[in-house]
Amino acid sequence: MRPSFPLTIGLALITAATPIAAQSSDSVALAQLSLMPMPASIHIDSGGRLALTPSFRVAVPRFRDGRLLRAAARAITRLARHTGLGLTHEVTRDSVLGTLVIDVRGPGETVQSVDEDESYTLDVTTFRAVLRAPTVVGALRGLETFQQLVTATGSGFTVPLAHIADRPRFAWRGLLIDVSRHFEPVDVIERNLDAMAAVKLNVLHWHLSDDQGFRVESKRYPKLQELGSNGEYYTQAQVREVVAFARDRGIRVVPEFDMPGHSISWFVGYPSLASSPGPYALPTDFNFTAGAFDPTRESVYRFITRFVGEMAPLFPDHYWHIGGDEVDARAWDSNTAIHRFMRRHKLKDSGALQAYFNRRLSRILTAQHKRVVGWDEILHPDLPHDIVIQSWRGQASLFSAAQDGYSGILSAGYYLDAMSSAGQHYAVDPIPTGSDLDSAHAIHVLGGEACMWGELVTPETIDSRIWPRTAAIAERLWSPSTVVNVNDMYRRLATVNVELADIGVHHLSGPDAMWRLIAQTDQIAALRALQHVVEPVSLGQRMHTRRPTLLTPLVEPGDIVTPDARGGRALSALLDTLFHDPSRAPGLRDSLAAMFAQWQALAPTIAALTARAPLLTDADSAAGALATAGGIGADALTYLGGGQPASSAWTSDRLAQLDSLTAPRGLLKLAIIPQLRRLVLAAGGAASATGQ
Repeated sequence: MRPSFPLTIGLALITAATPIAAQSSDSVALAQLSLMPMPASIHIDSGGRLALTPSFRVAVPRFRDGRLLRAAARAITRLARHTGLGLTHEVTRDSVLGTLVIDVRGPGETVQSVDEDESYTLDVTTFRAVLRAPTVVGALRGLETFQQLVTATGSGFTVPLAHIADRPRFAWRGLLIDVSRHFEPVDVIERNLDAMAAVKLNVLHWHLSDDQGFRVESKRYPKLQELGSNGEYYTQAQVREVVAFARDRGIRVVPEFDMPGHSISWFVGYPSLASSPGPYALPTDFNFTAGAFDPTRESVYRFITRFVGEMAPLFPDHYWHIGGDEVDARAWDSNTAIHRFMRRHKLKDSGALQAYFNRRLSRILTAQHKRVVGWDEILHPDLPHDIVIQSWRGQASLFSAAQDGYSGILSAGYYLDAMSSAGQHYAVDPIPTGSDLDSAHAIHVLGGEACMWGELVTPETIDSRIWPRTAAIAERLWSPSTVVNVNDMYRRLATVNVELADIGVHHLSGPDAMWRLIAQTDQIAALRALQHVVEPVSLGQRMHTRRPTLLTPLVEPGDIVTPDARGGRALSALLDTLFHDPSRAPGLRDSLAAMFAQWQALAPTIAALTARAPLLTDADSAAGALATAGGIGADALTYLGGGQPASSAWTSDRLAQLDSLTAPRGLLKLAIIPQLRRLVLAAGGAASATGQ
């Protein structure tokens, strides 16, 4: 459901029946819609609206199954919650009685696959909305769109008259959640599945084992979880619950059990699987390890066969992720038996040995009707062409695999722990415009996955690292390739951000709770204000500044603040208007002056908090730097308002100061320095800064 949203500067409402192809970013902007992802095709008629009243009912006249009826019940609950209307949850069969009629031809696939039909159409008239879909999954996608169309007006809640014909651009639209480094309880997984459904993602890639933890109960090999998890793992009943929860929302669950590398947690309980004798212990650091399965022993393959046979019924999806990345050849180099095996089988190097292991693994999985997914490193000409390559290396690697006939999914550019902005993620396309990948090979690019690796997240912070940026990635994977207007994406993302919180994600409430924890007070307004203009340092900076381990409580300000600080974008928008609309300059200068004064006022307030809450030290340092930045901004405004440009000496000095302020303050960095550089240059008379 969408609250009303104010006009963005420079855009206008639709004033007549206007066809909007989502391929045109200009048309999308004119429409002032907050749909996300944008549909493939949409036509809006401004001649009327469908009013939502207490008589609103959902009708499902034709195909009805439990999954569809539960989805309808969830939609009714959300609509009632947001409109305040006392809506009946009874779903009628009579389409004449329905305000929203859901007409589905059939259930779709018994086990949802990458080929599932997710298309739908939605027609809204002044009398009713009709959602048509060939499958239940298509209806689930259309239900999300209908709820996004609901708008608050002065007299109540309405839906614009519309015709939408929608289908995804890519069939594989995923989110990887790593629960091996830091365990995430079932409720965390399920609330993120709800959020995934809201933005039409359809694959949960569940990274269930790595060096630091093995996270699923095995009844056949109980030492896997007993010794490899520190007591934090999912029971088989919980796995079934999550898989069923995901299926109800049209989301596939692809498990990843990493092998032959990233596998220390297997060896703690079963050292005979490893190429070195051990003993093994779960690492508490995130350093690269040389442990790996022994590919030469038949006992290893018997173990894997039985393990896969036990796990396969828990994960009905057709795909199984084997990991396969970053195998350190040292794990095999020191084993003379492995060297003899390689000579006997004419395996020239560790890559060939890993390919041998993967061929054996592929046969084991094929026997369980599973297809192999693995990271770039598994690609080898000896492997069957039904495997899927997940590329963390980039489009070149993805395209090379596609040209060799292998299907692939892109994750390079979608690593959420890299602390990139939503706009940066949004610019990454699995098949960029102008790509030299021809259509015959492009069909092998199945889509992409955002990756939430677990080194730096806990149940308290993971949501704010995933959302709302992943919604931008979801649009890139669903919408036409020509939907590329970054400003409009951010406009719509602001609405989605609130909706995700209403769905149950903790990305807004989580940081507040963490601030209260480390500040030891509920008086956190100053910290909230600081959060708008600072960001966490990059992953590389974090690992080199204060490298965490599993024993590190992730409770510093750099663990709380979120990437893509909105204060930087807001300042950019103010400066754009200031420099391009002289009639508004006086009022905008006043607004900017007030902003800079607030920045300066934060420093003593946060210093007082830090005096009794030492975990705020980085926030205190950042607030001091922000105060300096605010002073520079205020001086620049004085020059701009005075009619005479600042001297070159003043300009050079202030730019040097800003350069010094780009340095991290512990685990924080200011997110407004580029904008202030522009303001200082404008104060010095540089036309390039104003774009004039």
